[in-house]
Amino acid sequence: MKVLRSLGKLMGANATRAAIPAFLATMAIEYLSLRDRSRAEPGDDIDASNVDEPIGYEPRDAAASVAMGLGSLFVNGFAGKALGPLDEVIYRRRRAQFGSKAGGFALAVVVWDFAYYWNHRLSHEHRVLWAAHVNHHSSQRYNLSTALRQSWTGFIVHWVYLPMYAMGFSTRQVARAGELNLLYQYWVHTETINRLPGSLERIMNTASHHRVHHGSNEQYLDRNYAGILILWDRLFGTFEPEGERIQYGLTKNIDTLNPVRIAFHEWASLGSDVLGATNSRDRFKHLLGPPGWQPAS
Repeated sequence: MKVLRSLGKLMGANATRAAIPAFLATMAIEYLSLRDRSRAEPGDDIDASNVDEPIGYEPRDAAASVAMGLGSLFVNGFAGKALGPLDEVIYRRRRAQFGSKAGGFALAVVVWDFAYYWNHRLSHEHRVLWAAHVNHHSSQRYNLSTALRQSWTGFIVHWVYLPMYAMGFSTRQVARAGELNLLYQYWVHTETINRLPGSLERIMNTASHHRVHHGSNEQYLDRNYAGILILWDRLFGTFEPEGERIQYGLTKNIDTLNPVRIAFHEWASLGSDVLGATNSRDRFKHLLGPPGWQPAS
C-alpha cells in the first residue's frame, strides 16, 4: 500500500510523457538482444529456425508504433482536458468517500484495473469500441514498441471510469491509477521474458498471458484482457494459458505502416458498412454487434 502511494506521488503531471526516455532505452536494449535471433519461441535463448513467425524488430513497424504512441498522447491529452469538467461534476456529487480513506490510492488502482478489464473486454465485443482499439493489435510483430501502438480515439470509453468519481476517488487518484496501469502493461509486450514463477502467473498479468491476448490463433481470440491482475480473466472465464506458437496481428491484417490508416481504418470500414446498410437493425448491429458481423445475406 505504501509502495503504491509513493508511486502515485512520483508520477507527476504526466508519467507517460516522463517515461518516454525509458521506453526508448528499453526498446534499444530489447532490439540488441533480439537482432541475432530472426525466429524463436517466446522466452527461448537460442535461435529456432523452424518457427514460422518472426520475432524482434522491423524498423518501419516500430516507427509506426512510436508514431501511434505520440499521436495518442497528443489527441487523448486534449480529450482528457475536454472531459475533465464532467469528471469534476461527478466527483463533487460523489456518493461515497473511498478515495479519502486509508489506502485510498491502492484501492483506486484495483478498481481502475477492474474497470479496465471490462473496458478492454467490451472493446473486443462491440465493433464501435473495437474501431478505437483495433490499432493496438495491428502489428504482426510483438515487442516493446507494440505497447506504444495506442489508440487515437480511446476517449470514447472514458465513461467506463466515471463510476470511480461517484465512489469518491478524486480526479488525481483516477488519473494516477490509469497511468500506473498503462505503465505496468508496457513490459508485458515482449517475447524476451518467458513465464514467471507460478504464484505470479496466477495473480498478475505477465508477458506470457499478454502474448496470448495478441494472438490471432483461434484458441487465443478474445482472451486475457487483464491490465495488472489476471485474476479478472480467471474469475470471468476469459483466461487462456500460452500454449502453441502465437501468430500476432489481426485475423485479417491491414498491411499498412501509415499511422493515420492504422488509427482510422476500422472507423472508415465501419462507416461504410453503416451507410451501406439497408435497415435500422443492420445499422445497429454494425455498430454494437461483434467485430466482423455482417448480414446473413
